[in-house]
Amino acid sequence: MAEVAQKLQLQHLAWRAGFGETLPVISDWEKKRRKDIVNSILIGPARASLESMDVIANSDLPDYRKLKSMTPEEKKNVQQMNTQGIRDLNVAWINGMIKSDHPLREKMSLFWHGHFACRTENVIFNQQLLAVIRENALGDFGDLLSAVSKTPAMLQFLNNQQNRKQHPNENFAREVMELFTLGRGNYTENDVKEGARAFTGWGFDESGAFVFRDKQHDDGMKLFLGKQGNFNGDDVLKILLDQKQTARFITTKIYRFFVNDTPDEAIITMLSDKFYHSGYKIKSLMKEIFMSDWFYDSSLIGNRIKSPVELLVGIRRAVPMDFEQEEVMILFQRVLGQMLFYPPNVAGWPGGRSWIDSSSLMFRLRIPQVILYSQSFNVMPKELTPEMGGNYKMTLQMNDFLKRQYAKKVNARINWDPYIQGYADVPRESLAKEIAGVLLQFPDKIGPSLLEKYADSSTRENYIKTVTIDVMSTPEYQLC
Repeated sequence: MAEVAQKLQLQHLAWRAGFGETLPVISDWEKKRRKDIVNSILIGPARASLESMDVIANSDLPDYRKLKSMTPEEKKNVQQMNTQGIRDLNVAWINGMIKSDHPLREKMSLFWHGHFACRTENVIFNQQLLAVIRENALGDFGDLLSAVSKTPAMLQFLNNQQNRKQHPNENFAREVMELFTLGRGNYTENDVKEGARAFTGWGFDESGAFVFRDKQHDDGMKLFLGKQGNFNGDDVLKILLDQKQTARFITTKIYRFFVNDTPDEAIITMLSDKFYHSGYKIKSLMKEIFMSDWFYDSSLIGNRIKSPVELLVGIRRAVPMDFEQEEVMILFQRVLGQMLFYPPNVAGWPGGRSWIDSSSLMFRLRIPQVILYSQSFNVMPKELTPEMGGNYKMTLQMNDFLKRQYAKKVNARINWDPYIQGYADVPRESLAKEIAGVLLQFPDKIGPSLLEKYADSSTRENYIKTVTIDVMSTPEYQLC
């Protein structure tokens, strides 16, 4: 029983700190102490590898200062380059999650991608924002907040490029408090007004570099969250970090993403206090979570619905594969309701039970068969809308791309060899139980007889393949 409990805890950690692991990795972890395993998960390169995420260079796009003087045909070409670039960036990041030797960085980046929800139709701006998030994903939250706040994507999306002392724009200041730091109800309308004054002059140039335009900055005295001074944007961010409510707000969101949709207030209080006094060190917070005994309580194992990206990446990390057209991953994301770089609103994806409805659940159960049997994709994705400030024509282009994929065959080249080799030492009579034990948090909920019923027993390889696909097609595989 102790060995079963240990493997269950290791799988729980593998899914929460990443996208699941295969049998050889779990078997290797069984020989180590929890402290060593957690340290190996947390230790990664000091800086994220960014080169693979640069799908387009600044020099490949025209000077945006000349956009107004372009012909309709030239503008159309720019829009098409951006639309294609964002699709390429989506695929590049998905592949980065699949192939990463440091999955926690990518999982943490996925969390911050939803926390700092932003939609921009400029592929360069998307690249820059993603680079900032991935580079700081496990660093100091203060550094991450400052860097994100100065990206052209966020400044453009929240209208701070138009924030001038004569006509303050409050959008950026409001969302920095409501969505990024304090949470709704922990600031006043006067704090919004005074914060907006502090952020006047923050903008970016044609290359996307942050600039401070001092002539557009309101340098008068401001009263913000009870403090008075001649504050600028950096001062406001520091004041926000001084608030313990910021630590609690961030800790609660991380807890809901990595632990449980329903926060435990006592644990949140303990974690947020340590997070605050650590100087907002994200890695320290994650280590505290992963090392805690309560994290491995049976009530917290297998209680989270995998997000669409987690589900897709988990399947592809378990069974290596390539697609004839990697962009099919975007279609899967759209149908399932989580399309990278296209959050539904400024608050990001709500997660939890919102991932599941009657139609999406049925398709989620079919995904392993669609991919691993190379079936036709016969579900029409919902159309994107430009209500988050997206370019109308570019949104139409993306919708047109998604529609063209309808009813096309998903041509996947599956490399079963390393997966099958992982079960080389498992006796034939134990294969079904072992496969279910690796892929599911609670394998006993699926009887071996059910798996045997639909398995192809003609060869050992076919048996492993078909049992794997059957297990991945169960409702239990939707949970982690």
